[in-house]
Order: sequence, then C-alpha cells, then structure tokens
Amino acid sequence: MATKARVVICLFRNDLRFHDNEVLPLQTSQAIGVKFCHRSPQECDKSGIQSFTIKIINSQIKKTRILHWANKNADKIIPLYCFDPRHFKGTYHFNFPKTGPHRVKFLIESVQDLRQTLKKHGRRGKPEIVISEMVKQLGLDNVNAVTFQEEATKEELDVEQAIMKTCGVKVHKVWGHTLYHRDDLPFPVKQLPDVYTEFRKRVESRGNVRDLMEICGNLKPLPEGIEEGEIPSMQELGVTEYTVDSRSVLNFKGGETEALDRLRHYLWETDKVATYKETRNELIGADYSTKFSSWLVLAHGCISPRYIYWEIKKYEQEKIANKSTYWVIFELLWRDYFRFVALKYGIQIFQLEGIQGKSLPWKQDMKLFEAWKEGKTGVPFVDANMREMAATGFMSNRGRQNVASFLTKDLHLDWRLGAEWFESQLIDHDVCSNYGNWLYSAGIGNDPREDRKFNMVKQGLDYDPQGDYIRLWVPELAQIKGGQIHTVWALNQSTLSSAGVSLGETYPHPVVIAPEWSRHMNKKLPSRNTSISMD
Repeated sequence: MATKARVVICLFRNDLRFHDNEVLPLQTSQAIGVKFCHRSPQECDKSGIQSFTIKIINSQIKKTRILHWANKNADKIIPLYCFDPRHFKGTYHFNFPKTGPHRVKFLIESVQDLRQTLKKHGRRGKPEIVISEMVKQLGLDNVNAVTFQEEATKEELDVEQAIMKTCGVKVHKVWGHTLYHRDDLPFPVKQLPDVYTEFRKRVESRGNVRDLMEICGNLKPLPEGIEEGEIPSMQELGVTEYTVDSRSVLNFKGGETEALDRLRHYLWETDKVATYKETRNELIGADYSTKFSSWLVLAHGCISPRYIYWEIKKYEQEKIANKSTYWVIFELLWRDYFRFVALKYGIQIFQLEGIQGKSLPWKQDMKLFEAWKEGKTGVPFVDANMREMAATGFMSNRGRQNVASFLTKDLHLDWRLGAEWFESQLIDHDVCSNYGNWLYSAGIGNDPREDRKFNMVKQGLDYDPQGDYIRLWVPELAQIKGGQIHTVWALNQSTLSSAGVSLGETYPHPVVIAPEWSRHMNKKLPSRNTSISMD
C-alpha cells in the first residue's frame, strides 16, 4: 500500500516574506505552489469558498541558518494567506474602517510580491473556516499539521484559538515578530519592566539577537488538486482605489522585494543610516528617516527586524558604527517593547483606563474629533500632519507624537478615538505599537513622566521653523511667510488679507489655544542644531 503524503498548511499572517521566516519548510525539491482562496466580505458567512492556486517553478534565496520545523514533518506543503473579512469591517468602539485604502493597497502588493517570490496560496475568508475546509478537502489523515506565527493581542489570539479548535490536526506555532526572541528575554514576560529604559538596558546587556533562519533550498511541492486563481482587488475587498498623492514622502509599495530594496537604499546606496539620528525628526522627503515601519508591521511583515539588525551590524563593520546606526536598533527595541507590553497586559492595552487603571475625564466630542481627523483644527502644525496621513497613509514619528498629545492633552478627547483612527489610516499600523504609543501619550501607559504634554507652537517652530511643511499640506496658508504661519490666529488683519486668508472662512479659527503657546510666539526661530524640549 502506498504511503499517504504528509501535508503541512503554513498560514501566513503578518509575515509576508520568504527570508528569515520560521513558518516555511525547506528541502531540495521541485516546484512549489501558492494558493489564494477568497470570498467577498458580503459572502464571508455563506457557503462555498472560491479557491485558486498559482504553480511556479522552484525559487532559491540564500540566508543563514537551519532547516525549519515543517521540513521534518511534511512531504507537501500549502502556503496559505487569508484575506480575513473581519479586517475590512469597522473598528471596535467607533466603527472607523479597520483597514483603510492605503494599507489595503500595500497589503495586496505585499501578497502579490510574495506570490512571485514563493509562489504561494491565499484565500479570502476567515482562517479558521478556510483551514478547516482545506483539511476536509485533503483528508484528515493526510494533513500533518498547521503552522503559523503566534500573535500577542486578543483578536489575533482569538483566531488562533478558533484554528486550534476547528482544524482537527496538530498546530505548531512559532514566534517571529521581534528582534529579541520572547524565549531569550532575561526575565519572564510577566516581569517585563514598566519603563522602556530599564527594559532596553537589561536586554542589551544580557540578551542576544538570534541568527537569521536559513533559506537554502526550495519549498516542498503543493498537493495535487489545488486550483489556480487570482488575488482579490481593492474593490473586491470593499475598498475604493485611489491615486497616490504626489506630495507623499515615498510611493509606498508593499512586498518583500520593495522592503529589501528600501533597506539596501538607506544603508548601502545612500549611507543615510549614518546620519539617521540627526535627521529623523525632519518632516519632508524620502530619506530623513528609514521608513522601514510599513514593511515591518503587523499587517505585512515583509522584512524581519533581525534582518535589519544584522544588515546594520554588517554596515557597521564595513563602513561606520556611530550613534545613528545604533539609533535604528534603538527604535527596533521600542517595537519589541510594545509587543511584550501587549503580552504582559493583554486586553488592558485597549481599555479606557489603560495599563495603569487610571480613570480620567475623557470626552467624546465628535465635532472636535472631526476637526482633528480632517486637519481643520485651526492649529496649522496639527492640521498639516493629519492631512498628510489622510492623503498618504503616512505620518512622521514627530507628527504622531504631536497630534496624539493635542488630542489627549489639549482637547481631552477619548484616546481610543485617536488610536482607532490611526489604525484605520496608517499603512504601518501595528496594533501593539499603536496602542502602546497612544497609552503613552494619554498618560496611562509606560511613560515614567507624569502629564507629558507637547507644546504645538514650540514643536512646530523647532521642526518646521520656516513653515515649509505646513505650506505643503495646508495650501490655503501658502502665502503666509516664515514661521508666523504656526500662529496664524495671532496675525493682524492686514497680514491675513494680503495672504488671502480669512479666519473662519478659508481657514478655521483654532478650536483651542493653550496658554503655554504664548511663550513661543514672536520669538527668534531656533537653528537646526538647537537643543529642543517639549515645553
């Protein structure tokens, strides 16, 4: 009697890459296949999942370490990605579009790129349903296991539990999101320090970054009977296509290929990494910061943090090691930290009182929120940042800190409004980093400094001293000269009229004027090298 083929289903989630991916099994073999199965959100609760596969010839990418787990447990594999309809519905509290158009476009491009690299399978439907039906199709005795990367937050963990409950076969989970592996931390996750600096010092002094996973052969072949098909379009996912805004800092395009190109550009082609610490707070241009986050994050995972780390270490050996090269790794550690915070505190990171359990008098004034969301607060530095995010799906880290502080500390609005709007709009939304940063800004997270508040006027003058960024994104103020654009409400009528500005008509009156702003009005502009603070 012929031996039945052992099949492993490899579920891709936020790890849309071939390099450094522990989910993938390897061998020296023939062709691989990629399956995309799909249903529209409107059809997701009906029977009959459409499925399709794209067969390809073998693919080889060289990396650095051992064969993966599934290689020992399968004769054939099914790489699987599910376009989960729950990702295209509304956010939990305020029903904003959970995945906005910029991130949908980036996601589709990422899956398309992985198909070309891998080539792999995908479906549109709930993973627990898709996998269960796939196991039934292949035969329970033929499927050896389902494997996927483990997550940290409730919605994703609920999917994992549903898969384990319904698939009927062994489930093998791996951890692959962080620079420092969860198992290599010098303390249990439940004893994670509540201050980042303590976490960083302990990890840097006692932890080690693992080597990359080795990719030395080809994926095992696809089981017979898997049909070919296509990746869904934005319209099929219920999202309207859009034209890329010419003002965007980058034409963000999803995929492992683009991620590796961006890393190569920022390190080896331009040496911009060597000046990152000095330029990272700028606001205009492609290379003032790494822009790696869109390819790293929860929804995509097109490049691994370990790959970035080891490439920087190679750069430091061959070119230069300085504060800037270290600072990129420093920022990767922040990303690790917020994921471990999510593991430690669970659903508390989504609760109004935050991880501190602190009750504050938050408001849900939707008129104020709409002004913030649309970039019509009458505070130009806030408005420019919010409009950039709406138009491009990107906002600088400096901008994010400021608009979050404005919403929570100046408008006193429910911080979850801001967190869910960021979730909807940002290409690089990562649930752990997003909610961790919003808790930090709201004063109910991991910030050791109580009541941290950003001064919108000072911040604007520090980081956009001549107002060029505001003119780029708030064109109705384009004729106002110099740094006075940051306090347009304080200009005399003659200046406003000559610039074609009518407050309350062509540009709104400010929704709030904080008393501390007056300390920085009509002051001499700082130089680029001036030491800055938030006050």
